[in-house]
This record gives sequence, structure tokens and C-alpha cells, in this order.
Amino acid sequence: MLVGMSTGTARRIAARALGLAEFGHAHWFFGNLYEAVVRVPDRLADREGGASPVGVGSPVRYYLVGAPLTLPAALAAAVAGWGDRGGRPWLVAAVVCSGVGVGLTAHLVRTVNLDLFFRDRVPSADERKALLRAWYRVNAARLVATGGALVAARVARSRLSR
Repeated sequence: MLVGMSTGTARRIAARALGLAEFGHAHWFFGNLYEAVVRVPDRLADREGGASPVGVGSPVRYYLVGAPLTLPAALAAAVAGWGDRGGRPWLVAAVVCSGVGVGLTAHLVRTVNLDLFFRDRVPSADERKALLRAWYRVNAARLVATGGALVAARVARSRLSR
């Protein structure tokens, strides 16, 4: 709970922040699931190299809407709702899972996406295959992390809203 704030007010703030975090995690989870199901990385990798990270067809354009607020909303909820013992483990789980998702995304962008989608030359067939395999593996872990964050935020919000 925040200093000088009533328990009820802190819980309401935490619940509202968790609502925002839930939206962001759902957007993130289902966006990544969609990319995997329709094989967006394969389609982007077939384009000529040097595409813009925010150009037409780039998934970055869709994540710019909610991504910057998702982890901060989960953190704000954890700070505001910390005084609620029933919600605390779920708040921690939401923040940890969200942080892991952010870390996996940063790793993916740095080690795969830049080489696969945005360099000036198209990768060789072997490079492309290895990069796509890495993308799908990391994305699977990212789906687990963002799905966990979504569930944890949902449970925490329901506990704080009582």
C-alpha cells in the first residue's frame, strides 16, 4: 500500500492498473500467438532485406500501442496492492512473468529479428532456417511468460476487487 493512502484506495488503484496490464498482456499474448500460427516470421523473412522495423507489415506497429504500458502497469499494481496479502503472490507472478516476457522479447529482437528481417541482405537458406527455428522457440517461451502474466494479473485483480 502507498504511504498515506487508505487500503481501499490502494486496492482500487491496483485493480485499475491490473486491468490495463491484463489488456496489454492479452494484446501481447494473442499477437504472438497469431504470429506463430500464421507464420508471420516466415513471411517477413521472405521479403528483401533492409525493411523498416515500423514499415508496412511489421508487427512492431501493432505492439507499439500497448507494449510500453504493460510492464509499468503491472509494476504500479504491485506497488499499490502490496498491502493485500491475498493478492501479493499474484502481483509478484504478474510482474515476474511480464519481466521475463520483456527480456525474451529483447533477446529475440537483438539476436534474431535484426538479422532475419532488417539487414540489407537476405540470409542464406541455412541462416534463415536457424533464425526461424530460434524465433519459434523463444516465442514459445514468450507465450508461456505472457500467458502466465495474463492469468496472474487476472487473479490478482479479482482478489483485490473483493
